Amino acid sequence: MHERLSTESLSRLPADVEKPIYDRSRLTPGIVHLGLGAFHRAHQAVVTDMAMQASGDLSWGILGVSLRRPATRDALTPQDGLYTLAVRDAGPDGHEREQLRVVGSVLRVLVAEEDPNAVLERIAYPQTRIVSLTVTEKGYCHEPASGHLRWDDPDILHDLENPHRPRSTIGILVHGLALRRERGLPPVTLLSCDNLRGNGDTLRSLVLSFALRVDVSLTDWIDRHCTFPNSMVDRIVPVTLDQDRERIAGKLGVEDAWPVLGEPYLNWVIEDKFAAGRPAWDAQGGATFVGNAAPYERLKLRMVSGPHSTLAYLGAALGLQTMGEAVNTPALRAFVEAMMRLEIAPTLRGIPDVGLEEYRQRFLARVSNPALPHPVKQVAMDGSQKIPQRLLDTIRDRLRAGHDIDRLSLAVAAWLHYLRGENEQGGHYDIQDPLAARLARLLSRAEVAARAAAPSQAAHRRAMVLSRFKPVFGELGESAEFVSSLATHLETLREHGVIRAVEAAT
Repeated sequence: MHERLSTESLSRLPADVEKPIYDRSRLTPGIVHLGLGAFHRAHQAVVTDMAMQASGDLSWGILGVSLRRPATRDALTPQDGLYTLAVRDAGPDGHEREQLRVVGSVLRVLVAEEDPNAVLERIAYPQTRIVSLTVTEKGYCHEPASGHLRWDDPDILHDLENPHRPRSTIGILVHGLALRRERGLPPVTLLSCDNLRGNGDTLRSLVLSFALRVDVSLTDWIDRHCTFPNSMVDRIVPVTLDQDRERIAGKLGVEDAWPVLGEPYLNWVIEDKFAAGRPAWDAQGGATFVGNAAPYERLKLRMVSGPHSTLAYLGAALGLQTMGEAVNTPALRAFVEAMMRLEIAPTLRGIPDVGLEEYRQRFLARVSNPALPHPVKQVAMDGSQKIPQRLLDTIRDRLRAGHDIDRLSLAVAAWLHYLRGENEQGGHYDIQDPLAARLARLLSRAEVAARAAAPSQAAHRRAMVLSRFKPVFGELGESAEFVSSLATHLETLREHGVIRAVEAAT
């Protein structure tokens, strides 16, 4: 098979493959998106495609930007920006089902590292009205615990001195906005679609902090005119494998070099605060617009992201490969269910118990999806950036209320235990984290401290050193209750393993 997916080949695709019915030759770019990875292409780009199909407004095409690697650009350019989303699940009979949709909303892909000025020019393009981003938590160059911009980050330092060749997300945004203001263009909406606490508010704070170092008047212009809606995004999107590409190509009858996989479930809640209009993202059930996204964000981070990370770290320590294997291990499933029901749900005030029960059951079913194996290592990466909003905020709430944190602190201990890089079968794995080197040194210091302490105090001393790593834990390490609980669980994990630890806490 040599023919590639393209505009010309669309008409020859099988009838059961969904495809754009609008005239893509009339599509114009209204969105610049930073971080054109699999998640965006299985989530926001699909909803944009649906919106244009429903409304007929073709002024919201996406100009995608890959920040570092050219692979997405190299794959999609010969395909006219087209790619396939394969939605996979299992039917009532247990057989796998797959629905293919060719997505047409992406017009072009740039690579920021190759030509940063071209990205700035696109942000300053008159038709650009939204700059959105999915750059993952680590892409914000901020300290996870405090939310402050890391002024010692090499990319941030570089971008302050090189306004025409920025490397960081924040630098690209601020210097692009400076160009818009300089040219007398209208403001835009900056829309974070990453799993951050108050992602729009966080992005606004980081952008204004950086802009203040560049030009005080630019800070005022951004503050008064640009908008930063908070949003909540949710869809499981595992990495695409070679066998997925082969299977999808066989069904399409043409090759697609860069398809993406996703579950049927999709949720997107956005604050309706747009400076220059927006697509009809709420068409066909794609998104929900609200005045305040905070309750939805809190629900997702605590009842999906936190348990998801917990299963990943416990599963990795057992040597499991997929999230489905982890959630279907009875001891792990029972533990996570208890943590969600007894420690997380009570922190979500205002949501009826019946709604939380339904949410919990749906989460477990989603992770169990046998048609969509999700690698444990994909969920486990970048824990230093994820743990604060996924688990530590919940722990703080419970401590303030005087409530038990036993299960939540075991989840945190599981992350620290995972950082040792060795599972219970003796297998080794790499730690993928922007703070990996600092975390390795932290673990080493903790072991030195434990060996120097009396045997009865070794576990507590280890936990004390680990929990006082402020970039992740902030002031939480000052809580005697948290440190004590962490010490107990770390010791149980080391001496007796994951199953004994979770059974004791369940």
